[in-house]
Amino acid sequence: MAKASVIFWEDLSLEYSSFPSAFSTLFGELPKETWCRSDLYNWEGFWYTSSHLPAAMAARLNFQANDSDVFLTSSMKTGTTWLKAIIPTIMNPIGRMDDDNNDPLLKRHPNELMPSLEVQLFKENPNPDLSYMSSPRLFRTHVPYPMLPESVKNSACKIGKDPWPMNEAFESFCRGVHAFGPFHDHVLSYWKESIKRPEKIFFLRYEDMKKDPKAQLRRLACFLGRPFEKEEEPGKA
Repeated sequence: MAKASVIFWEDLSLEYSSFPSAFSTLFGELPKETWCRSDLYNWEGFWYTSSHLPAAMAARLNFQANDSDVFLTSSMKTGTTWLKAIIPTIMNPIGRMDDDNNDPLLKRHPNELMPSLEVQLFKENPNPDLSYMSSPRLFRTHVPYPMLPESVKNSACKIGKDPWPMNEAFESFCRGVHAFGPFHDHVLSYWKESIKRPEKIFFLRYEDMKKDPKAQLRRLACFLGRPFEKEEEPGKA
C-alpha cells in the first residue's frame, strides 16, 4: 500500500487524463468491496468509490482554504440537502447582500451555491481555479475529517457536517462498507474535533434539527457569524 500511495502522490501533478493509469496501481492494492453494485476501495480506514477517491485526494493536496470559507461536512443521507439550502440563505439573507433583493435559491440550485469538493470541483480537474468564487466561499463534502485538506483544518474557516435490496444494504451498512463509511467512524471524526475546537466545527444532529429547527437555525446562524436580525427570525422569513 505504501508503494501505491507514493505512485499516486508523484503522479498527481499530471493532467487529469493521466489519472486512470496512476490510480490503476493504487486500486489494485487497496482493500475492495462491492456496495450498491459499485466497487469501493478502503483508503486510511474509510471506503470510497473509484471516482470519489482520486478527487478527494486531489482536494486534500491542492485545495487552499480561506479563513472565511464555510464547509458543510456530512455522511451521506444525513440531512445534507436540507442544510445546503439553508446555509447559503443564512450567509446571504434576503435584501442584505443580493442586489435584486431575491433569495439566492430562486436563481440558483443549492448544488451551485454550495459545490462539492469530490463530486464537482475536483472530479474533472485535480487543481481547479476557484478564483471566480466570491467570499465567503461555501463548500460541502462527504469525506471524513482525516481526509479534509490540511489547509481547511489549519485555517479559521468554518466547518458545519438506485433501488437496492434492503437486506443487502443493511448488512453492508452494518459492516461499515458504504461510500465514505464506516458511518460511526465518520461521525466520530467530526464529533471529536468539534469538542476540541467548537469555534471552528459546528456539530449538528439531524434529530435536533427536526425536533426544534428554529433553535438550531439560530445556533447555526450565530456560528456562521450571521446572527438573525429581529425581522429575519426563523418562522418570520
